[in-house]
Amino acid sequence: MTSVDRWLLPDGVEELLPAQAAQVEALRRQLLDLYKRWGYELVIPPMLEYTESLLVGLGSDIDLLTFRVTDQLTGRMMGLRADMTPQAARIDAHSLGRDGPVRLCYAGSVLHSKPKKPLASRSPIQLGAELYGDNSPASDLEIICLMLETLRVAGLDGITLDTGHVAIYRAVIKAAKLNGEQEARYFDILQRKAKTELLEFVASLAVDDSVAGHLLVLNELHGGSDVLVKGRKVFADIPEAIDAIASLEQLTETLAQRIPDLKFYFDLAELRGYHYHTGVVFSALVREHGQALASGGRYDDIGQVFGRARPATGFSIDLKALLGLLPSLTESAAIFAPYDSSPAQWQFVQSLRESGEKVICGLPGQDADAACDRVVRKVKEQWCVVSLN
Repeated sequence: MTSVDRWLLPDGVEELLPAQAAQVEALRRQLLDLYKRWGYELVIPPMLEYTESLLVGLGSDIDLLTFRVTDQLTGRMMGLRADMTPQAARIDAHSLGRDGPVRLCYAGSVLHSKPKKPLASRSPIQLGAELYGDNSPASDLEIICLMLETLRVAGLDGITLDTGHVAIYRAVIKAAKLNGEQEARYFDILQRKAKTELLEFVASLAVDDSVAGHLLVLNELHGGSDVLVKGRKVFADIPEAIDAIASLEQLTETLAQRIPDLKFYFDLAELRGYHYHTGVVFSALVREHGQALASGGRYDDIGQVFGRARPATGFSIDLKALLGLLPSLTESAAIFAPYDSSPAQWQFVQSLRESGEKVICGLPGQDADAACDRVVRKVKEQWCVVSLN
């Protein structure tokens, strides 16, 4: 590396300069205060853990995203966290060990060995909330409402809620009796929504027309509320799928009553996080952002590897991605205090700071800069603040 490019950062790794850093920190505090008012307790998990605990419960995706290092004390493999969800699950199941509902929230940097999506950051600031110990629809409703309130408090509107239920896919797979290889291929095709490839795949299977119809139609069931009506008709002979659709109907009906201007999008083949989600999955979309801005879902029993299987639901959001959608904040102007060794001036400056003012104490020979619109001056033996204009 030459001296010319020593300033380069790795691809997908960003730094936040003062204005951005101040805005992110203000937003982080505002949202954590929101979660506190909802009864969510803040936890601060470590940046790295042994991979045995860090990589459990979230499938192979998290494994591929995780940086690994060797612990110089023990020789064991450790990982830099790529997602704080399993850490929160460990805290609930083992560190706290409480019975009944537990509400936790967190905010911190995570690192990805590769971008999760094109142009995505490899160093997101993840903020999220998790609700453990309750498997009722009320928990899913609370978490979704908190996610939507997060975006509202941040200043976003025109939100569309994208919802699905992994039990529908699992019921279709079970009814079709696909083997492991066939299921893996079907899963891949649905992820890419490759219609022509899906037709060829289903034609190659030795299944009756009803099963083939289920496998084909699942790829088409995305859009408005009419999707749920169609789903009830085509999956009428699969009780597990009907139950999942009914839970989506109940959930969105309640959400529409609480938030009348909320838009809905349904995707019954939504398989994001399929390997660990167990029920409803959801994400929040806004016009200005081409991908899901916040996402979550139900992931029951993730705590089993830590000694206690607990129902769980939650969501997370990247504060850096959120920052890109918000207008820049105008920093409040400061007061400039010229260099003076007087104890009286120091006491006056401190009183201003305690009252909430931002005061910059000048150094010898330093003048007020553009960040200041007022100055501390001595008038008639009294220190006071006067305008620079």
